Amino acid sequence: MGSTSSPSRILIVDDHPIVREGLAARIDGQPDLEVCGEASGINDALSQYRSLSPDLTLVDIQLEDGNGIELIKEIYSRNSTAKMLVVSAFDESLYANRALRAGALGYVNKRELQDKVIDAIRTVLKGDRYLSPKMTQQLLSQVVSNKTTMDEDPIQRLSDRELEVFQLIGHGKTTAAIAAQLQLSVHTIDTHREKLRHKLGAKNSAELMKLAVQWVLENG
Repeated sequence: MGSTSSPSRILIVDDHPIVREGLAARIDGQPDLEVCGEASGINDALSQYRSLSPDLTLVDIQLEDGNGIELIKEIYSRNSTAKMLVVSAFDESLYANRALRAGALGYVNKRELQDKVIDAIRTVLKGDRYLSPKMTQQLLSQVVSNKTTMDEDPIQRLSDRELEVFQLIGHGKTTAAIAAQLQLSVHTIDTHREKLRHKLGAKNSAELMKLAVQWVLENG
């Protein structure tokens, strides 16, 4: 009798237990896939990644103790061949490019999970990139026109860390709370706030807060 290969092992990183449970049930229902671990935040994910050495890591953008983009960067810095797939409620146009630059191989919107996630997992496990047809077309159009979304949307001019701070401001976090969550100094967060004001054309902190709250309301 021929031997069968072992299922590919998946680490799920998401701050919502119900989402993790749903993903795990869908993945474990496939004969060629299995969930080897779950984590809700960056520190736990890094610990499990080191101990489990998964074949693929599913990463949400918004995590318990930080941003999934930072987790992707951290894993990639330790293992440039790591296979990572973002599964997020945020629209691809906001984060797909950032995720790919950080080291992920694909991006799936949670609203399309039922139809797309297994296909995306198998695609990334093969070492190929996975994006929706819409996002693929957008990236190709940018290449052809030699333009990026930075030319049209000031939010895209923000660094990954600046966008993370901007999002937390929009959730009503104080400078001290943001510093504590991101494990950075208050001075560093103040510097990010000043850069945000300059890049987004906000006249003062109150206007920056208004912009951030509106952005969170529109983008989740």
